[in-house]
Amino acid sequence: MKISGLIWLRDVVDKLIVKHHVEVYSLDELVEFFETHDLGDYLDQMPEAEFEIDLEKRTHVVAIDDDVAEKLTEIAKAKHVPSETLVNVWLREKILEQA
Repeated sequence: MKISGLIWLRDVVDKLIVKHHVEVYSLDELVEFFETHDLGDYLDQMPEAEFEIDLEKRTHVVAIDDDVAEKLTEIAKAKHVPSETLVNVWLREKILEQA
């Protein structure tokens, strides 16, 4: 997935200060502010963002037995790779063996 476009924190903070007299000076203060306020009340002050999303990659879901999943997860953790990566590597190896 490819996402492009930026939302400038300073623009958001400046608009909150000017229009609502909200004083936040850091990302932590901004997060704290929105933990107690509804973001929907301030959407008109947020800058526009543009997104490009590439949905060409497909994901296939295959059911596996619980015991296989547990062992797979254990091996993947030991190898410091995601389970999905390990499954793909093993399946590619098996497919190449069959060729």
